[in-house]
Parts: sequence; C-alpha cells; structure tokens
Amino acid sequence: MVIKPKVRGFLCTTTHPEGCAENVRRQIRYTQSQGAIENGPQRVLVIGASTGYGLASRITAAFGCGASTLGIFFEKPGTEKKPGTAGWYNSAAFHDCAQEEGLYAKSINGDAFSNELKQQTIDVIRKDLGQVDLVVYSLAAPRRTHPDTGVVYSSTLKPIGAACTQKGVNTDKESIQDFHLEPANEEEIANTVAVMGGEDWQMWIDALDAAGVLADGAKTTAYTYIGEKLTWDIYWHGTIGAAKKDLDKRVVDIRAKLAAKDGDARVSVLKAVVTQASAAIPAMPIYLAILFKVMKAKGVHEGCIEQIQYLFRHGLYSAAPDMDDEGRLRADAKELADDVQAAVAEAWEQIDTDNLNTLSDFAGYKREFLQLFGFEVEGVDYDADVDPVVDIDGLIEPNV
Repeated sequence: MVIKPKVRGFLCTTTHPEGCAENVRRQIRYTQSQGAIENGPQRVLVIGASTGYGLASRITAAFGCGASTLGIFFEKPGTEKKPGTAGWYNSAAFHDCAQEEGLYAKSINGDAFSNELKQQTIDVIRKDLGQVDLVVYSLAAPRRTHPDTGVVYSSTLKPIGAACTQKGVNTDKESIQDFHLEPANEEEIANTVAVMGGEDWQMWIDALDAAGVLADGAKTTAYTYIGEKLTWDIYWHGTIGAAKKDLDKRVVDIRAKLAAKDGDARVSVLKAVVTQASAAIPAMPIYLAILFKVMKAKGVHEGCIEQIQYLFRHGLYSAAPDMDDEGRLRADAKELADDVQAAVAEAWEQIDTDNLNTLSDFAGYKREFLQLFGFEVEGVDYDADVDPVVDIDGLIEPNV
C-alpha cells in the first residue's frame, strides 16, 4: 500500500516502514562515524528499546561499543490492511542492521511491568549472554498494571498545587493559544509516580541481581528531563516531575546494591527532544520549536542519538563524568546554556500566531515529529508501494 501521514493533534495514526528503517540507519551511520566508545559495555539490556532515547541507547551500545543487545518493548506489527507501530518497524530495522554486522540482537515484545516478562528476560540472558553489564531503563507508558497487586495505574499530565495556564500551540491549526490545566489531586500524583517513577526500575534490578545475571561492575541508568523555568509548571513541578523525582529517590538504593559488586546506578538528565510523549505536553511543542531555532542558529542542535553518544562518552563510560551535585549524569548543558535559555525566553514572550514561523522553527518541529513515524525522511519514496507486514528476525514472543 501507499502510506501517507494522518495526524490528529499530537498523534500520527499511520507509520511508514521504510521511513522508520531509514531513520534507524541514519542513527547507525552517525554512531559509526563517531568511532568506537572506549571501555563500553558488551552485553546490554534495554528496557523500552524501540523508540526515542531507548532506541538511541541500543544503537549506541551495538554500533558504538560492539555490544550484544537484548531489547524489551511493547509494539504492534503491521497487517495487510494497517501499518504497525513505529517502534515495531524501528526494531525490525535495528535487528536487520545488527545481523549484517554480526551483532547479537534479540527482543521480547510484551509487558515490561510484569513479573513473567522479567523472568523470561532473565532466562534469555542466562541462556544467551550469561550476564549483562549495562541495563538501560527507558520505559514510557501511559498506564501500568502492578505485577504484585494487579492494580492498574494511569498517569496524568497536570500541575501540582495550583492550576496553571500555559502558552502552547494548536498543532492542527498552527495557532498559539493558552492551555488551562487544573491541579492534580493526591491520587493522581501517586498514580503517575506508580506508572512513571522508579519502582519498576528497582524491581528490574532486584530481579536481575537475585538471578545472578548482573555482571561485576554492571551499570544501570534511567532517563529524566529537568529543563528550565518555562516548562517547570507542567513538567518538573507537575505530576511527571513527581515521578521523575522518584527516580532520584530510588537510585540511592539501586546504587548501593550495584556498588557491592563494583557497579553503579545513575539517573541521566537529557535535553528536550521531539517524542510521542513530549508532543502531548501543552507547552513542549512551542518550547521545542523555539529551542530548535536557537540551537540550530548556534550550531548546537542535537537529537536523541547525539545526546546518547555524549552520555556514553562523557557520562556512563568516562573517567570524569559530567555530573551534578545530586549525582545525576548530565547531557543537557547545551540546552540549559545561559545564552540559549535567554534567547528562548525572549522569543517565548513575543511569540504569537502571526510570528510563529519566524520566531521559532515550527517547520523543523513538525518535520521531526513526522519523522518519529517514518515520514519526511530524506531518501524515501513516499509514492511507492510498501508492505506494512515486516517481520522482526530475533523476536521472542512473551510467555504470558
């Protein structure tokens, strides 16, 4: 079929297999162009491996370090009548490229929150890899079924303490408008922490450690975003921020556990990028569009793969890692540079519907958003017939 993008709000309901594959190949080419990462990991588990920072982490580990990788994700395959998810096509392309390079790559498609999938992952590691020396936790999900209680928690996107009104962009109409958000109640905050906080990360590390599949010197990291004042009301000071702050609490015990075997655990702070999650946050599309214009003008614009390359080289596997006073690894310095934030804040105050495309790189934002789904990728013929049914060579079906 010929597949075209169908966008509604912050969702694109179609995906392009070849566009997704070319996106993956582009990230691989970039990784290879940077040369090998010294002292990098050799056996890597990526939880949330199919899109965004998780996918970039898997690519960096495999093609920057020569690592064997096991990926965990929850994606839908395409059918003859309907394309699959972008993460499915991304993973299929990654597997193909890894196989071409002679790299071990297997994936499990299922509910990473479940005890059953954790045990299946342990079994695969024990059988194929023996142990892992890096665990990347990059899971993003709107809800979670607790594996012990069966309670289903759903996350919310709200401020905490007081209502807030935030400037945002109506992406369908390409107009600036205010978004009013009521504050979250205690249950909504707790539910968001249950979905997006650090409990599941800690449960993964506990399970892997108890099974003896964490190597001596193993590292683990989970990803967070802090940003600056413009986004704090809805992000860092909101329900998502409460969940991210839970990572900072949980990492202390995880670090102590890994330190007993000369390992380490860190929360890594990354810059704002276009993801399916960030597109849903009212202030983020316009913030990102302004940020893109500023950072591109200064020659410091970065996407997921550039960020993860930096993190591996100057954070996780550096003798002198970029770290803040809280012990987090930092890769977001270019976004938070004083001159960048001053320029963003100035444009933020002036921007309206009429000057949206002059004060921001909204066209660049839209292009990167569509690229998440495999569209507007250079070198892809979008008028050609493409088969939406794509197999993942090395996919392991869940036992549940």
